Amino acid sequence: MRPLTEEETKVVFEKLANYIGRNISFLIDNPTNPHVFRLQKDRVYYVSDQIAKFATSVSRNNLMSLGTCFGKFTKTGKFRLHITALPYLAQYAKFKVWIKTNGEMPFLYGNHVLKAHVGRMSDDIPEHAGLIVYSMNDVPLGFGVSAKSTNEARSLAPTGIVAFRQGDIGEYLRDEDTLFT
Repeated sequence: MRPLTEEETKVVFEKLANYIGRNISFLIDNPTNPHVFRLQKDRVYYVSDQIAKFATSVSRNNLMSLGTCFGKFTKTGKFRLHITALPYLAQYAKFKVWIKTNGEMPFLYGNHVLKAHVGRMSDDIPEHAGLIVYSMNDVPLGFGVSAKSTNEARSLAPTGIVAFRQGDIGEYLRDEDTLFT
């Protein structure tokens, strides 16, 4: 386990900024409970600073994971967020979409968010901005990217796609064999 390089940190923060904007500072600059990002086998973990210091006494071969996995680097150097980062993304999200109960199951089965399933959405969502998808009971279900801006989405047909799904809590079951390897 090692700290991220400057280039890796830049890539991770750009991805996180797409969803939580300037609220990234709340993840790192917490004086009462400081956290850090660490890299282990191409996966980025968000871990308490104190626990990260304890982990230095464990050899890399014996350490499987530590803290919360935020995502992983692909072989091409891009960063993919994992669904395990959802609680932190939802806590500091800039843009949100709430879907009706009839749209929860299609979303959790891996489909995009359709206009007919949207209960409400944040104002002024730009096109291709990261957003968090919630149920109408304010339970975070996943995250994605807006297909249209808020104004364009209001005039869409009911079958039009409002948000492209990038991750949802249904992944725990669908990708159980590959998510934790």
